[in-house]
Amino acid sequence: MTGKSIQDLLTPAFIVDLEKVKKNAHVMLDRFQKLGVQLRPHMKTHKTLECADIMTAGTRRCIVVSTLAEAFFYADHGFDDILYAYPLPFDKVARCAELSERLSLFHVLVDCSAALEELKKQPLTRGKNWHVWLKLDCDNGRAPAALHLAKAISETPGVELTGIYAHCGNTYGCSGEEQIKAVAQDTTNFTLQFMDKLKANGIHCSKSSIGSTPSCSHPVPDMALLSEVHPGNYVFYDVQQSMIGSCKLEDVAVRVLTRVIGHYPHRNQLLVDCGWTGLSLDSGGRLPTGYAVIEGHPDLKLLSMTQEHGRVEAISGQLDYEKFPLGSLLTLIPYHACATAAMHPVYFIHTDGVVVDTWTPTRGW
Repeated sequence: MTGKSIQDLLTPAFIVDLEKVKKNAHVMLDRFQKLGVQLRPHMKTHKTLECADIMTAGTRRCIVVSTLAEAFFYADHGFDDILYAYPLPFDKVARCAELSERLSLFHVLVDCSAALEELKKQPLTRGKNWHVWLKLDCDNGRAPAALHLAKAISETPGVELTGIYAHCGNTYGCSGEEQIKAVAQDTTNFTLQFMDKLKANGIHCSKSSIGSTPSCSHPVPDMALLSEVHPGNYVFYDVQQSMIGSCKLEDVAVRVLTRVIGHYPHRNQLLVDCGWTGLSLDSGGRLPTGYAVIEGHPDLKLLSMTQEHGRVEAISGQLDYEKFPLGSLLTLIPYHACATAAMHPVYFIHTDGVVVDTWTPTRGW
């Protein structure tokens, strides 16, 4: 497969520009090294070993995952210091215990007292403690309840309150750097104030972390007072991030290649071989160009998709079918890279349009 032109790939194909991935990863690492803050990159966007190595600069330490399948996948390949940043699933406590005892550092996320009770039922062996991060919801006014839970965690034998975890997901409703920074500042303030409350109440907790790709793409100076940040999408970026203001469209490292398989002049449409199983329906078709941006063709719209087909039409006027012969390629820039990547069993990695590698993501939960 290596050495092959991306033009010759069977479609739909998920292609990844290796140089853009490396650049996006390096920029984020460098940004937070200068701030003196540990970057704990999230793996959920790509779920591959190769990209994880790039994001951690080869250290294979200090990562975030969203599924237990990811946690075991990375642990099985020599990664350590893994934070399972998902409210503790009660059916998976025993599996979490397995990783906690196997790795030097495996962290779980707790957001309610019932989860703490589940940890009490499954004490670790060999003198190890559960490493617990408390999920802090910055928008729901539950800080007093969170303080009570933090105290309970810190007083539980065999359990250590390691960190406070906040996700400023409301940055996804922003438009532009100014709005992103305002949300990042609010989340940072809330988290640091909560850390002060812990200290004032004699509760030891060594780490604080916030994250989202928008907030970490435009950090505010006070984020230097945090211990860690945990963005993930930035390594690929996507149309959504460019619209929010996290990046420019040229920073997006991923595309889906699709071929024209039908001409329908009576509908003024093209049929392509990428349906929602190759792209996802995540944008809801709300973009001016439909479900994706069709690179190099701002006059085209991906109007709708079935499972395996896409319908493309002209935004205005009539299609010139001579420009889009059967078998010709169109290049889709995904609205949400995480959702699109999840649709593909293999990623084709290229440099200047030539395939240099393939990456196989882990799947499942």
